[in-house]
Amino acid sequence: MPDTPILVSACLAGLYCRYNGEAEPFAPVVELIRRGRAVPFCPEVFGGLPTPRRPCEIRGDCVVDADGADRTAEFRRGAEEGARLAELLGCREAVLKARSPSCGSGEIYDGSFSSVRVPGDGFFARLLKARGIKVRTEEELAE
Repeated sequence: MPDTPILVSACLAGLYCRYNGEAEPFAPVVELIRRGRAVPFCPEVFGGLPTPRRPCEIRGDCVVDADGADRTAEFRRGAEEGARLAELLGCREAVLKARSPSCGSGEIYDGSFSSVRVPGDGFFARLLKARGIKVRTEEELAE
């Protein structure tokens, strides 16, 4: 049976989709893609948010941007589209951007935009885990 692809955060693949309009290529993820083992995806872009965009953080059950605008619907839509893609591809694993309000796994920012970290998962990571997909951050991949 062939290996199933790994879903990866598109910013880690070097695509310009981060909130600040930048990319954050991470060599091990780029190599997975080059070898045909991984597929890049950005839930925030698929949820309808522009690049660049205001920084967002999770506050309670919602996602808000730095101006206080509620972006929960876009984050949910992007997470759902990513979960649909993972299902279509048969993914059993994802490598996602640490601390992101979409992709963070195990640790995210607290919603105060003060760089305080708290235990938790981003919307996309949480949905993938609920569907039985193993989620790691690039930091865990580097270990």
